[in-house]
Amino acid sequence: MTHLDPAAIDQFQQLGYLSPVSVISSPQAMMYRARLEAYETKIGHPVKGPLRTKPHLLFKWVDELMRHTTVLDSIEDLIGPDILCWNSWFWIKEGNAPSYVSWHQDSQYWGLDTSNLVTAWLALSPASDASGCMRVMPGSHLKEPMIHKDLYDDDNLLTRGQEIVDVDESKAVSMPLQTGEMSFHNIRIAHASGPNVTSERRIGLSLHYMPPQTTQLNSEWDCASLVRGVDRFGNFEQAPVPTCDFDPVTVAYHEKATTAMRELLFKGAKKVRPTI
Repeated sequence: MTHLDPAAIDQFQQLGYLSPVSVISSPQAMMYRARLEAYETKIGHPVKGPLRTKPHLLFKWVDELMRHTTVLDSIEDLIGPDILCWNSWFWIKEGNAPSYVSWHQDSQYWGLDTSNLVTAWLALSPASDASGCMRVMPGSHLKEPMIHKDLYDDDNLLTRGQEIVDVDESKAVSMPLQTGEMSFHNIRIAHASGPNVTSERRIGLSLHYMPPQTTQLNSEWDCASLVRGVDRFGNFEQAPVPTCDFDPVTVAYHEKATTAMRELLFKGAKKVRPTI
């Protein structure tokens, strides 16, 4: 049994992306958004810095989304039955804010020796062209790596402001999503997103799934979560599962894991931003 139809699977293999895919209902997504924003109200500001990175170690509900059956059924169709989740990130653009994501390929910075990692991007609010939805360069995952440079723009949500030198914007495809929908893209595809020029927040959660035979080339230590099947390779330390939001055990592990992520993402960089 497959969750995705053969044409969708073929599109992902040939073009490097698939969108939209319905995974949870709009009311469910709004419930998760409410839990996020209740926490933001509690701390007095939007999630930022280390709170954006690996939130599945901090929030029980993010861990639940990471293991959602419908999401994993789709991922299994794309990479097979044994699945690790390497990382998660919040991608939040406030209304009428200049934040953007420059054109880049994740494979250039993550140190992973796989071309089979799939990023699943879940919309917890509508993601439109106006609010800065993701755009991709179809088929770029099958070509040679593109040249990047680090610009460190303060409005760029990427750690180093990494940006592809030359992009033909006329070939880009937008991936707008309704609340509760998800897009999938390959680790090697060139992608970007513009600023949010609407008055509403654009809130996304990305989850990054890979086969267990993947290895980390740029760090002596890395972790991941086994979310389906079996890990016969043991290349990544298995991350603990939170029993509740801000479980003391996973909070301590989160600090270790985000420190390692920071070192990985800034490896070889000429300068380092204060937070990731």
